[in-house]
Amino acid sequence: MSPKYTLSLWICCCTLFISCSANQPSEERSDYPEADSLIQAALSEDLFTGAVLLIAESGEIVHHKAYGYATLYDESLRVVPSPDSTTTRHLFDLASLTKVFATTYAFMALHTDGKINPDAPVSQYLPDFNTPQHRTITVRQLLNHTSGLMPWYPLYYRAAGSDDLIKEILSLPLSGVPGEARRYSDLGFIVLAEIAESITGMSFDEYLYDRVYSRIGLEKTVYNPLDKGMEDLVSTSHGNPFERKMVYEPDFGYRIDVDPDSWRNWRTYTLRGEVSDGNAWHAAGGMAGHAGLFSTAEDLLLLLQAVINPVSGSNDPIFEEETIRMFTEPDEFGNGLGWAMEPSALHAETLPQGAIGHTGFTGTNFVADPNPDGGRIYILLTNRQHVGVDGAGLYPDLRELREKMAKLVFGEQLR
Repeated sequence: MSPKYTLSLWICCCTLFISCSANQPSEERSDYPEADSLIQAALSEDLFTGAVLLIAESGEIVHHKAYGYATLYDESLRVVPSPDSTTTRHLFDLASLTKVFATTYAFMALHTDGKINPDAPVSQYLPDFNTPQHRTITVRQLLNHTSGLMPWYPLYYRAAGSDDLIKEILSLPLSGVPGEARRYSDLGFIVLAEIAESITGMSFDEYLYDRVYSRIGLEKTVYNPLDKGMEDLVSTSHGNPFERKMVYEPDFGYRIDVDPDSWRNWRTYTLRGEVSDGNAWHAAGGMAGHAGLFSTAEDLLLLLQAVINPVSGSNDPIFEEETIRMFTEPDEFGNGLGWAMEPSALHAETLPQGAIGHTGFTGTNFVADPNPDGGRIYILLTNRQHVGVDGAGLYPDLRELREKMAKLVFGEQLR
């Protein structure tokens, strides 16, 4: 019997003990036993080592539970001497959920305050974008991934720091005609964060805290949590083996015009409290518009409530209802501004009309019914990267689990 299979059985058998152990917060609630079964099965299949699942109905939490281990393996995939049990207090690397809970929220706030016109050219806010190739790109096209900017590029090979990001992005060829098609782009959201800083004169994280997070009362939604002394952190990847493969192996699906050996600062240790994404960490100092945010499921629920029920308990909502409608209205490609809405993008087919959400590379996702009367939300945070890559260099695929979770949470509501 392989060590990994033996370990899987051990994790499965110990999960009940873990979820009831002394270091678990007393506020855990479990009204969805079927959800427990889905997570237990995923643990036994080595899809991740730790998870937190939160389900809410009509604004009330009906299931909030932690599973497995926040840190189980070292960089050699050996079990660490004292595995760290996951709690609902643990912060997860949100990966591309940053695109929603940081960047999209920032632009919803800017729109509410009359400081941004989504249909204005980017060059109105970043004059360097006034080039023959880029001058027609609009803010809206960045938000809905139709800008034509490349989906991804290892900017850390070319940018000496965050001050060089725009210059290096502008030096790259477009992958398509702006506005013509949806091509999911990390680079577009890197640009959006730079726009926000240009408009506000503040660092991106400072603006988010001042305008959004502090008004909601968030305490655990941050960039660079280690710098803030936070300790309840979930481990993700062991270095960046997937991203390195993207650079070194052209047959892996990414054609990158760099000499792979011209940059050698790859991380080789287990990442905990450092954003996994290479561009966010190496090129942007841990804070970017596409990745870098850390948070808990409970904080994310509070953020979602500010959109789904913006006037609840407040005479001063974070966003105007007109702004919320505009950002969550599906476009010709079936998605909103910053929000994923098209079922395949959400890894779910059983969804209420107008459902919003997003997925993240580290193993995070959420889906929310925007109907404030009876709407449901589920937030699933996992550390799928922590189990390592398989022989093909891939991390575990969570699509089936996400589809089952959406069916469980929303299926009855749709019948």
